[in-house]
Amino acid sequence: MSIFQSLIKKEVLHLMRDFRTVTVVLLMPVVLLLLFGFAISTEVNNVRVVAVVEQHTDETKQIIERFRNNSYFTFEGIVTHNDVENLLRKGRADAAVVFRTEDGKLRHQIVVDASNTTMAQTSTAYLENVISSGAGIPVVTDTLYNPQLKSAYNFVPGIMGMIFILICAMMTSVSIVSEKETGTMNLLLVSPVHPRTIILGKLVPYFLLSCIILTLVLVLGYTVLGLPFSFSVINVIWVTILYVILALALGLLISTIASTQVSALLVSGVMFMIPVVLLSGMIFPVENMPLVLQWLSCIIPARWYISAMRVLMIQQLPVGYVLTEVLVLSGMTLVVLALAIKKFNTKK
Repeated sequence: MSIFQSLIKKEVLHLMRDFRTVTVVLLMPVVLLLLFGFAISTEVNNVRVVAVVEQHTDETKQIIERFRNNSYFTFEGIVTHNDVENLLRKGRADAAVVFRTEDGKLRHQIVVDASNTTMAQTSTAYLENVISSGAGIPVVTDTLYNPQLKSAYNFVPGIMGMIFILICAMMTSVSIVSEKETGTMNLLLVSPVHPRTIILGKLVPYFLLSCIILTLVLVLGYTVLGLPFSFSVINVIWVTILYVILALALGLLISTIASTQVSALLVSGVMFMIPVVLLSGMIFPVENMPLVLQWLSCIIPARWYISAMRVLMIQQLPVGYVLTEVLVLSGMTLVVLALAIKKFNTKK
């Protein structure tokens, strides 16, 4: 057995002895995917609606009937104008539609509880759509790539971007720093083994662990969450591998900066966790951010990876459509890896 294989075996045995950590690492992607896929949703359902009708007409009856038959609404009945504010204040209704006839034409007013802005904006759009659909002018809407408007389609690429940064970067940095704390890293460095061999021997097990996690994520995404499957999954895999290598390089860079495991976790959390959640486009669209934050997000690897995954996994377009993202990730990988190796050699 070669020295390189011995180092890999040593690191694998170290991981297997810490069975609880490995279990958490493998279960975390499953829990996050199921949580974001099912529990956390940007969709609005069961909007409780009441109606105020000053004068019943065939048109108002048709609109109310559409409210009753629409799965997004729970029609609570017809009330008086004076009851609307009381129902909204007590939480017995989420929105009210007031119908009045002026100059022979039906007018409508939507009164909505805006204490939850997401609920208010979405339910208002739903109500406008139902009311306008009976105006005599047919509205044809084509929803591309996500016809059922599932929020899981949006969250899965973001969760993948966060998972691989956390596992590859944080665990790698902590693993190397722990070797420094116990003094075994100094023993390895003074041995005849080349530092590059030592680093690769420590990184390979985490790379293999990331491949297992990638398999779990893809199986769950394409089966349980119902993401569209196609041969573009091959592009998803190799772009993810590039991102994993970048994350491993970031973990190596952190290990050269941090001197203790606690500081490594803090640096990883500040550098990765918060920016990935807030500035990568995982939850909040980058295009809606101030220009300064948009420029700042350009240095966050997860932004480019999540953008590429949405094109490859959801839109199922060829890899040529994410060429910019791939080139940026490749450039980041080369720069970070070169900087990490240089600083590691300097520390040695």
